[in-house]
Amino acid sequence: MTIDLRSDTVTQPTPAMREAMFSAPLGDDVFGDDPTVNTLEAKVAQLFGMEAALFCASGTLTNQLAIRTHTRPGDEVICDQLSHIYLYEGGGIMANSGVSVALLPGERGKLTPALIRDAINNPADPHRPLSRLVSLENTMNKGGGCYYTLPEIAAIRQLCAEQNLPLHLDGARLFNALIETGESTESHGQLFDSISICLSKGLGCPVGSLLLGKRDFIAQARRYRKLMGGGWRQAGFLAAAGIFALDHHVNRLKLDHARARKIGAMLATRPEVDEIYPIDTNIVIFRLPDTILAVDYVAQLAEKGIRAVTFGKHLVRFVTHLDFTDEHLNEMEKRLTL
Repeated sequence: MTIDLRSDTVTQPTPAMREAMFSAPLGDDVFGDDPTVNTLEAKVAQLFGMEAALFCASGTLTNQLAIRTHTRPGDEVICDQLSHIYLYEGGGIMANSGVSVALLPGERGKLTPALIRDAINNPADPHRPLSRLVSLENTMNKGGGCYYTLPEIAAIRQLCAEQNLPLHLDGARLFNALIETGESTESHGQLFDSISICLSKGLGCPVGSLLLGKRDFIAQARRYRKLMGGGWRQAGFLAAAGIFALDHHVNRLKLDHARARKIGAMLATRPEVDEIYPIDTNIVIFRLPDTILAVDYVAQLAEKGIRAVTFGKHLVRFVTHLDFTDEHLNEMEKRLTL
């Protein structure tokens, strides 16, 4: 068997999810009459206590739509230097929105009010771009799946309100955080002006993310989605997978987290592993010694049937997911000792 831990995006739809997809009523989403898409959008908006939602093909698209809608060319987005919106979205902040970025050195990718306050530009200074948006990421991919707690977010929200700055959440793995903290979706919806959530990571859908916000904000984002070529037709096939995942795949995320910690325990016995990041959710990042390049180590893992990704010159990442079972875990332990 191949053990694929490159990402939680590699999952296949379960038989029950496929059945839900193929039995979904369909329409034309560009015209707004796909009933399954409309149901998904209403379901997620209600789940977070927000006014509206927009179903899109990817988390990159929902993040970029949020930035485009919140900002104007020449503005600046404040985010951590490890943020997905900056590192892994193809330069879209500049290409799509024409805005610059203030990159902050958070702790494992997490920002604090003090860091953000110091990064806010004086709006009266014509030499500096206007600080227009603060973006957080939860869980933090490059931080090893660490997460913000509600009080931490609330403190940032208070600062943003004082400075009249909208607050966006890249919540690609937000449900992984919530299953650990026990916090509610509604509590997060109250703290953000916009939220992006991904269905195709831990929740196991084949495709799809949603952008949430106020009704007029989502209406404008829908226009930009069309402009960027993101309108789609009978998307209810994919929306049905999202509805199924929200109903059946959230609580099981605890299993992914438990298996990630077991991988961490395996790695702790390996002589080639110098450091393991704290394992808070389903992401395992570990550091190799300077004498071993991550690209070479990942190639060696591939020869053993274990797929991973490099995360730096000497960093490797594993991500547990729906299709990684206890059987895979036991087999992985055997192969690591070979």
